[in-house]
Amino acid sequence: MIPSVRFLFADPEKRIGVIFFPMQTRYTPSGVRLQLHSTREGPLNWLLLPGGPGLGSESLLELADALDVPGSIWLVDLPGDGSNTVAHSPDPFANWPDVLIEAVDTLPEAIFVGHSTGGMYLLATPALQGRLRGLALLDSAPNSAWHADYVAMTRRHPLPEFDLAVAAYSQQPTLEKFTAMVVAATAWNFTPSALTAGRKLLARLPYNIAAVTWSDTHFDHAYQARWWPSDIPVLRLYGGSDRIVSQHGWRDPAYHTPNHIACEIAGAGHFPWIENPEAVTQAFRDFAAEIQLHSR
Repeated sequence: MIPSVRFLFADPEKRIGVIFFPMQTRYTPSGVRLQLHSTREGPLNWLLLPGGPGLGSESLLELADALDVPGSIWLVDLPGDGSNTVAHSPDPFANWPDVLIEAVDTLPEAIFVGHSTGGMYLLATPALQGRLRGLALLDSAPNSAWHADYVAMTRRHPLPEFDLAVAAYSQQPTLEKFTAMVVAATAWNFTPSALTAGRKLLARLPYNIAAVTWSDTHFDHAYQARWWPSDIPVLRLYGGSDRIVSQHGWRDPAYHTPNHIACEIAGAGHFPWIENPEAVTQAFRDFAAEIQLHSR
């Protein structure tokens, strides 16, 4: 354990009634980073894996704040992703995404919660089967077909400020220009009521261009789920107005197993806990109850 003096809360008010500590951090042998967000009574370990990639688990702070579940909540970053740039090997991406197994083997009673591409990484790692108490997929997809839908959406709903930011990044590919490009896409990620909060969220993230490049080259366009749990509860939660990741791929009957729980957050975008944290809180309370019932 490596302690620090800062705390992992987006909203300090969420600390009330929760046991919290100076940030506790663990690294697996290959460099997966797990940061403890909060702890309540109970044995479960909730592992929150961000999307992007390159966003960093800081993108899930508001989600972690919203969760009211038994056990401990951890923010997870793959080696070389987000702000997790501590070198554990010459090539931090060499074992992506299979290295996720190390995170599960570090903590017992694990439930993985993957947002967007994070959920795709989980479904691309069949060795997770038999190692989890539950799986939650947030605004994710079972294959790469979502990407074509995303591109079509951007053409139907162009953002001139985004086009300008892309041109600026192409001329000068710096982290500052990359951040500006992502922030310019706020309206695609959030509904109108959440634009201010969404812009603030996207502006604060520790983007990692190397992780973005790796995933675009090696994963995003060829992705296909390699497993689907049948013996543990699976929550598929998504914003009803998400314009980033299409949910069409889930129409395949293969994913409509008895253990599957689908939860649409009406009127929410790609980060549904921003528009409607109360609904997300309740969905996870119900999911936690299902996990505990399933173990009996």
